[in-house]
Amino acid sequence: MNSKKIELLVGSFLLAGIAAILMLGLKVADSQMGGNSQSYELTAKFDNVGGLKVRSAIKVGGVVVGRVSSISLDSDFSPKVTMEIDSNFNQFPDSSSVAILTSGLLGEQFIGLTPGFVDEETEILTDGGVIEDTRSAMVLEDLIGQFLYGNSDD
Repeated sequence: MNSKKIELLVGSFLLAGIAAILMLGLKVADSQMGGNSQSYELTAKFDNVGGLKVRSAIKVGGVVVGRVSSISLDSDFSPKVTMEIDSNFNQFPDSSSVAILTSGLLGEQFIGLTPGFVDEETEILTDGGVIEDTRSAMVLEDLIGQFLYGNSDD
């Protein structure tokens, strides 16, 4: 009888450990169990997305406000990035701009969102909105090539 209690306690301890490891893995992967908070989608076209990946952060002043939900080619073969923005941050004007930036010298890439000016004629971006003002990723190999061979893209 005593050994059955010990086996039950060891089994429950083992299950709790497996659940803790699973939760830690989800937290590290930046996933959540259950429903995500409400969000809306914005799109932007770039000339070059560099090493940007799905699930890359979208930051305003260093604060994460969303994630990249998809990267695809548009009908004119230009990269189109779909961004999922948390609905808590739903006051970006249509004059906002986005740029693909890099954390550090060779770090991961993310999207920097810069809010635009607000006046009487400015509209607020809503679900399905398009950000027109974009700056593409700076590709290190292109910069080195320009430096070595003196090429400039004027």
